[in-house]
Amino acid sequence: MSANTQMSHARKGVITPQIKAVAVKERRDPESIRAEVAAGTIVIPANINHACLEPIGIGRSLYTKINANIGNSALSSCPNQELNKLRTAVKYGADTVMDLSTGGNIKVIRNTIIGNSPVPIGTVPVYEALSRIESSEQLSDELILDVIQEQAEQGVDYMTIHSGLLLAHVPMAKKRLLRIVSRGGSIIAKWMQTHQRENLFYTNFDKILEICRKYDVTLSLGDGMRPGCLADASDDAQFAELEVLGELVARCREAEVQAMVEGPGHIPFDEIAMNMHKERELCQDAPFYILGPVVTDCAPGYDHITSAIGATMGAFSGAAMLCYVTPKEHLGLPNAKDVRDGVIAYKIAAHAADIALKKPGARERDDQISRARMEFDWEKQFELALDPDKARELREEALSEQTQEEKKEKHKGDSKFCTMCGPDFCSMRISGSL
Repeated sequence: MSANTQMSHARKGVITPQIKAVAVKERRDPESIRAEVAAGTIVIPANINHACLEPIGIGRSLYTKINANIGNSALSSCPNQELNKLRTAVKYGADTVMDLSTGGNIKVIRNTIIGNSPVPIGTVPVYEALSRIESSEQLSDELILDVIQEQAEQGVDYMTIHSGLLLAHVPMAKKRLLRIVSRGGSIIAKWMQTHQRENLFYTNFDKILEICRKYDVTLSLGDGMRPGCLADASDDAQFAELEVLGELVARCREAEVQAMVEGPGHIPFDEIAMNMHKERELCQDAPFYILGPVVTDCAPGYDHITSAIGATMGAFSGAAMLCYVTPKEHLGLPNAKDVRDGVIAYKIAAHAADIALKKPGARERDDQISRARMEFDWEKQFELALDPDKARELREEALSEQTQEEKKEKHKGDSKFCTMCGPDFCSMRISGSL
């Protein structure tokens, strides 16, 4: 069967509409994007059945992208709540959204999300497969392939499959403090140990590639052995799986299927760059999609911050896309506010890395907002802010808290100051007259 993917078109020298759209967004020549898509160092997740998609590119040479995870659980949420999370994520700047639903109404939720999403949608097919059976031991080759086929037909743009975690790796996990924290990884490990069979995603990989070739589903090769705490970071289990993922990247490229590789979750700050470089070497520079990394384990409730610190270093060192972490990480299912906080934290991390990497025009927004500050143009500052609503809200709150003394008649109508210094001690007012 001939491939129907962005990679297959690019290898024939065709600059597709999706490649053109990415080139405009990235301020790049379309031919340079085509060449990297052909090589596999850029992916454009764009299922042929996702009608309302606005294509984006993911690759180390492009602007750093961020993903927001949404989805229900067996305990909470519904299609309307997930649609609200989607809209929140897109409003505040998520480049892709993953539906990680594990509860009821999974098909309905995914249809709603895809039908309303201008950004690529990702899934983890094993979650839906597990929802159709009573226990993970009942997973079968047929069920996995059926779910992947159905999701591809619906329009899912990329899928995380944990195909690099092999039976021989499971004993390595038993030496860890937290063993396996990836939900998909733990499900597959339990299945392999129970049946003493090799990973069914690995043994069915060629059949999965056939489905992806037909619908242009990008494979996100999942890291089932990602470290879930600093004590397990950069260990034998993690890197043994990464070597297999490198082999699978080569098989994807041979089949003209787009592929990216998922990366570690908890990593000490000083090991992040090494992890990024190791993936580039073992996986032939396939786009690296990382979770965080979280750089300290002792700040539950603030993991959007602990992970954004690691995400900035990850992007600076070569990661192509960052999977956000919300304040609810390790604590519960995120709501719309948590989604907003996570997206903004990661927009900051990605933007900071792009500035440091001198990506085309990355600093323009910063220079524009600096000029607006010098001119005390508050509306322009709000417009340029990563979270305009938050900036406006805090400005109004600060003004409402002014003392009566600060509200004296001489300052009436004067907005050329903030309440940190007030009009008399404002450095920009003072230095502006020099």
